[in-house]
Amino acid sequence: MNKLQNEAELVKKALQVGAVYARKRAYGEIESQDSIKLKVEFIYRVLAEDKLIQPLAKDQISDPNMRHKLALWISRQLPPDHPLLK
Repeated sequence: MNKLQNEAELVKKALQVGAVYARKRAYGEIESQDSIKLKVEFIYRVLAEDKLIQPLAKDQISDPNMRHKLALWISRQLPPDHPLLK
C-alpha cells in the first residue's frame, strides 16, 4: 500500500463528499461529535455496501487501510486538475 501524496487532505475531502452521499442515500448522518475513526469507518462501509469501492479482506480491515481506500476513491472522483491531486 503506497501512501498517496496529500492523503490526509484527500481523506478529509472523502469524508465531506461521503457524508453528503450517505445522507442522500438515507444511511444516516455523521454527527459533529463523532470521532474521525468512526466517521472513516461509516463512510467506508457505506461506499463498500453500495459497491463504489472494493471492500478490504476481513483480515485487512483497519483504520489506516480504510483511510487509504477512501483517499483512493476520492482521488478518482476529483477532476484531474484538482489541487489535491498535484
